[in-house]
Amino acid sequence: MPQCRTQARLSLLAIALSTALGLLDLQSASAARALRLAHASSSDSLINLAVQRFAEELKTESKGELTVKVFPDGQLGDEGPITEGVGNGSIDIGLGGAVDAIDQRLNVVSLPFLFHDAANAHAFLDGPQGKALLGLGQDHGYVLLGALDSGFRQFANSKHPIVVPADLAGLKIRTPPNPVILATLKQLGALAQSIPFGEVYSALQSGVVDGVEPEMRDFYDQKWFEVAKYLALSNYIWSANYWFMNKDTYDSLSEPQREALRKAAQDTVTWYRGQLDATYVKVLAELKAKGVQVNTVDTVPFQALVDPVYSRFAGEWGQAFVDQTRSAAREAR
Repeated sequence: MPQCRTQARLSLLAIALSTALGLLDLQSASAARALRLAHASSSDSLINLAVQRFAEELKTESKGELTVKVFPDGQLGDEGPITEGVGNGSIDIGLGGAVDAIDQRLNVVSLPFLFHDAANAHAFLDGPQGKALLGLGQDHGYVLLGALDSGFRQFANSKHPIVVPADLAGLKIRTPPNPVILATLKQLGALAQSIPFGEVYSALQSGVVDGVEPEMRDFYDQKWFEVAKYLALSNYIWSANYWFMNKDTYDSLSEPQREALRKAAQDTVTWYRGQLDATYVKVLAELKAKGVQVNTVDTVPFQALVDPVYSRFAGEWGQAFVDQTRSAAREAR
């Protein structure tokens, strides 16, 4: 009998322990915080692959306390609405180039012919001026986690090759809602029109616009090449896919969670940059194979026309700010 009672007690103890462990698991699961991340790039883009990697690393680094649900393809809106959603807290993390709501000065990296190549842009972002730039936005409820390349922008259209600035004259060219890009295209003689990312294909197909000034991966991923067969490689503007978070959400995390977030973001930026060269080689080969007529432009005549763009935004953002940015970009080469 004593042995039976001992076994019974052990069984009850095992049940109690199992129940307690189960409750701990449930508490741990309920303590895990799910963050909503949105962007407008396609689900098979390098951007989406990068944020999926970010989500996996953040879950590991935070020991399961933070998870990320990714909404690609503009599921939660185009870039502008995503930025607004992060600002009001309906989205936790966003990526995009429509950043006026965060701080208009973030558009400074899009000044025409500011960067020589991607390595130049990366060195700028990693330097003092770039780090100061990524510190903007907190007064408006945002924390910047970094910047992924939206890349160098080109000229593409359905009418004819773009070789000299005069070839842009009168062409209706779609742009994102970036004031620097709009101003630059107008200065070069094009009729710039801001159209949401998800509506570009139909706008090209219907003739609402004659062309785009795309980053080459978007040009391929979104199949714009099907309705705009002329692509001129100009690298006339480099643009950032800024990575931003709602500040209240960020501040509500514990310091170890914030550290995990920062590490996962930085590791993702490093990985992403390492994929770019091979990706562009592959994309360009694919575009040529699909019948896109590609030419490389002499940028000197284009550069000669853009000084008024610098003057305009120096007036809006401050001459010293623009001069410091240009100087830091030159020094980063």
